[in-house]
Order: sequence, then C-alpha cells, then structure tokens
Amino acid sequence: MAEFGIDLGTANTVVCDESRGIVFDEPSVLLRRSGRRRHARILAIGREASELLGRVPAGMSAMRPLQDGVITDLETARSYLRAVLRRTTRHPWQRNYARVVIGVPSGATVLERQALLEAADEAGIRGPTALDEPIAGAVGCGIDPMERRVHMVVDVGGGTAEVTAFCFGGVLTARSCRVAGDEMTVAVYRHMREHHQLVVGEQTAEDVKIRVGFETEPSVVVPGRDAGTGHARLATVPVAEIVEVVEPITDSIVETLAACLDDLPPEAVGDVLADGVTVFGGASLTRGFGARLERAFGFPVKVAENPLTCVAEGAARCVHSRAVTDAYGWS
Repeated sequence: MAEFGIDLGTANTVVCDESRGIVFDEPSVLLRRSGRRRHARILAIGREASELLGRVPAGMSAMRPLQDGVITDLETARSYLRAVLRRTTRHPWQRNYARVVIGVPSGATVLERQALLEAADEAGIRGPTALDEPIAGAVGCGIDPMERRVHMVVDVGGGTAEVTAFCFGGVLTARSCRVAGDEMTVAVYRHMREHHQLVVGEQTAEDVKIRVGFETEPSVVVPGRDAGTGHARLATVPVAEIVEVVEPITDSIVETLAACLDDLPPEAVGDVLADGVTVFGGASLTRGFGARLERAFGFPVKVAENPLTCVAEGAARCVHSRAVTDAYGWS
C-alpha cells in the first residue's frame, strides 16, 4: 500500500513516499487545452507547465490550482491532484488504496479544509487526512508535537505565513496572515517596471527574488522588455536594492506573526527560549528574514535543514502516527 505525505502549496507541490522519499517536487502549475472544463485536456503539470508561464500558446491556459494555500477551484484542484498521483505512483491500483496525509494552512476555514478533502477524494484518494502544515513541518524537522514541552514553528510559504505554538497534542496559540512569498514576487515585478522601466514575467521576478537570497555578487542581471521601446533588454540591479524592495513585506509578516507572543502562556516562554523557533517554507530563505524574526520574537531562530520539503516529509511520517493525526488532523 502506498503511503504519501503531500504539501500542496501555492508555489510548489511536494510529495513524499514514506518508503522512497521525495517523489515529486515541482511548481504547482497546471497546463491544459482551453475549452469546456469537463473536456479540457491536461497537457502538463509541474515544471513543464511552469516553464510556459507567460508564453502560453493560443488555445491553452496555465493556472495554479491553489491561491493563498487553499483551493479556489475544485475542478482544477481535482484534475491537478489526479495528475500528480499518476506521476508518483508506479501502478494504477496504488492510487485507489493509498494512505495520504495532506498539509493544509492552519488558518484555513472549515469550508476550505472540506474543499481540499473533497478534491482529494474525487481525485481517487480514499479517506485522506488534512493536517496543519506547521505541525507536519515540525514533525519533518524532528519535533514531537505530542511532547510535554512547548515548541514554536514558523511556516512561510508562497501564499500564507503562519506561526504555531503547540504542546502535548494541542495548539496553544496560532497566527496566520495571507501575505507571504507571492507578495514579495509582485513587489519585485513592480519595482523593475517603475524604477528600471523593465517589464519582466512572473517567473523572472520569482527567480530574481530567490537568487538574491543566495547571491554572492553585489548585483544581479535581469532580462526583460523595455517598457518604452518594447525591445529586449538586460538590467543590472544591485542585490541590496532588491532586498530593500521586499523588506517592507518581510517586516509586515514578522509583525503579524510576532503578535502571537501576546497569546503565549508565561510558563511556555521558558521552553521556547531554550529550544528556539524553527522556521521553514520557501520564503524563509529570503535574505535577512531569520535575523528580523529573531529581533521581533526575542528568541533564537533556526532555519530547518530541509525548509522546502519538511512539510511533506512530516506528513508522510504522520501516516503511521494516529496520535498526531487524531490530535491535529481533519478527515
């Protein structure tokens, strides 16, 4: 029987097989031929579909099945999940008997959670379980959410940013904001247009944001179209300038999440101060994010060893952990 943990994110989808490890780690994008939805043909998913963003031929459409970490179109999400399962299972019968735990934002409403479970069920997953992403990520980082000790984690993805403090099968406090990595990408796009008169695509803006987090050179070269002439052009942009562009968004995320400290019981502060705050999610790799979070929280902050895949890995481990899924999960 196949056992999967799925991190169905706004930006990327990660699937972890308990026995094989990561079997799918690609952008959450679906490419299909335009037409009536029931007869629309899926042409590509993941990286193959993402490469066509901004250059989709006529008669086709590229779309993301999730917005802000939750499903907005049930039909699209169902088609996407079914296609992902076909890519990750070796035999058709494995899709029908797979045991699956899917990560869901802790700030998702009951209806949004039900929509996710319904899409998974219609995609062929029998009896799926939805688990809060911060809890799944914590398990993927080696934290036991059933321990008699308070732990705090921060999950910053493409569509949502969340902080959760938990202990012995229960959540002490949680804050969520739907301002995260995608808003940073939009900020880069607008800055390039307004200050460099360069029109770039969504994928280019995303690549620039990611590169800045690791770039050792003082500047990056950005390709695009000149806003005035329409001709192709390259712009050399200082790394510090891009960092300054995303800084206000980073600060707003940190301020929202730091407010959870007001809800934290005094007895819990000692545990968090001793163990620190664990951060994961793609946007956690933004340059300077950990330092700002540490200043705001006043606690040590450490980025997970596997910040992009720990939610899926933790969800896969929870397939066998009835105590965790009973305490934190939805089915």
